[in-house]
Amino acid sequence: MSYGSNMARARLACYLTGGRPPGARRHYPGARDRTLPSEDRAVHLPGRLWFAGESTVWGGGMAFYDHYAVGPTAARAYRITTAQLADVAAQEMHRAPAPDDPLEAALLAGIEGRHAAGPGRYETLVAVGRLDGLPMLTFTAPHGYAEVPHTAPSTAYLAMIGAGLREAHGWSDAEVAAYLAAVLPRRPSRDETARRR
Repeated sequence: MSYGSNMARARLACYLTGGRPPGARRHYPGARDRTLPSEDRAVHLPGRLWFAGESTVWGGGMAFYDHYAVGPTAARAYRITTAQLADVAAQEMHRAPAPDDPLEAALLAGIEGRHAAGPGRYETLVAVGRLDGLPMLTFTAPHGYAEVPHTAPSTAYLAMIGAGLREAHGWSDAEVAAYLAAVLPRRPSRDETARRR
């Protein structure tokens, strides 16, 4: 399940088959199983998309999902294997995919609600429901929308998210722009800035 740049199928493919997405600073080794998803579908998640931190791949803020915050969040559900999901998560954390990854064991045991695989920015797994009888899982930060400062994402990162929204949801440029404007960090108005002084 992707709510960020992995909504673009070509970007997700870099995690599975290896490669470097356009505009990214990093090459990915790929998953142990390089089979592309057998199916994907546009979905909406009940929580909120937001941006924080500093991406070493794209520059600017990284996309996170808070399933407790008010949404919805546009996403794309991919049908991939448990091992592939563990390998994608490992690469998100700048680790090489490995057969003894404890996250894979946790996934095979079944995850309900939230599961912290570690303290890293994408090491919290969230079960967001079921689709065609299969669990929908995504990963995010351990902290929520209201707990840390927000950071604006880079233009290249937003372009990749926008490409995924067009592919998965069939949105127009105007619909993509409106959605992203609603989730980007808001700059304070002049009145708000003056009141803080």
